[in-house]
Amino acid sequence: MPAPITLSARAGALQPSLTLAITAKARQLRSEGKDVVSLSAGEPDFDTPAFIRQAASDALEAGHTRYGPVSGEPALRQAIAAKLCEENGVPTSSDQVLVTNGGKQALYNLFQVLLNRGDGVLLPAPYWLSYPEIAHLAGARVQIIPSTAAGGFRLDPAALEAAITPTSRLLVLNSPSNPTGMVLGRHELEEIAAVLRRHPQLLVVCDEIYEFLLAPGHSHHSLAAVAPDLAERIFIVNGFAKGWAMTGWRVGWLAGAREVVAAASALQSQSTSNVCTFAQYGALAAITAPRDCVLAMAADFNRRRLLLSEGLARIPGLNLLPPEGAFYAFPDASAWGLDSMTLCNRLLDEQGLALVPGVAFGDDRCIRLSCAASDTTLIEGLERLRRFQAGL
Repeated sequence: MPAPITLSARAGALQPSLTLAITAKARQLRSEGKDVVSLSAGEPDFDTPAFIRQAASDALEAGHTRYGPVSGEPALRQAIAAKLCEENGVPTSSDQVLVTNGGKQALYNLFQVLLNRGDGVLLPAPYWLSYPEIAHLAGARVQIIPSTAAGGFRLDPAALEAAITPTSRLLVLNSPSNPTGMVLGRHELEEIAAVLRRHPQLLVVCDEIYEFLLAPGHSHHSLAAVAPDLAERIFIVNGFAKGWAMTGWRVGWLAGAREVVAAASALQSQSTSNVCTFAQYGALAAITAPRDCVLAMAADFNRRRLLLSEGLARIPGLNLLPPEGAFYAFPDASAWGLDSMTLCNRLLDEQGLALVPGVAFGDDRCIRLSCAASDTTLIEGLERLRRFQAGL
């Protein structure tokens, strides 16, 4: 009899994405004929704009179906660099840009080439659920910096400074935030930069994937533009998934210091090689076009975010910080007396409502709802949540 196969310790410790698992479960229940409303997906429900699809189709017909440069098509890297210079105020050249298979690979590559075993990753909570897993895969330790809904889920500079140890290596910033929708203002970034200047060993990765999805009255600022003297220590991760409704295209990017981007490219050459060539031509069309389609989708998300927030505010026992960006709401439901996993399982089983438990994001008091859904779906989801509360 052959010996049983054993997994590596790395694989055994890995936690699969709970958001993807819940979305898959909701789809499975629907395929079985169950009445399920899902507000769990972190994905725009719009079609990719037609001109982007056409550009990829044209690239296919033109024969752009072969291996390409590992770091990305030169024209796309140049366009991303130009976007960072002109829109974000971050001087960037094309050799500081790596095109990746989505923003997630950009993060993975960066963590792998920057972090050694035992290095500390400073992670403000609540956080996107993949950050700690990507850090653990690099052998790093995660140092959580908690925040509260009462405090606006904001990163307190004093708490950041107190969390820094001699082994702290990388700070993760995500603004607009998944899951809270919090947006870091310029003054807050200036305060964070002041802390960073006192700790020169600390690098920063800024996940800006939701930069175009902002509630009225809020603006996106890149830390490297606010504190240009720290630019060599700051890395930007972004992509086309959220702003251009291109989640399935898997095109993201990493930008930062040349030697680090070169190392991340070398890593990519031994893992996935180049991003799908013709998909990059679609991305090139997206980033070089006017932002009309992006702004139109963002405006619709603003309307839906307000619809969701106002509906949640009318449900007893939920404490909601109105989201300032992205397309989520993250209410505190602890007054209902259930942990977030139990609550979300009961909502799915009893009401056919799929939400994501806050424990996946580092806050077991909360639940995450997405407004990337039709008005009808949002209204029905809110009604099912209200019915559940009324039955408690």
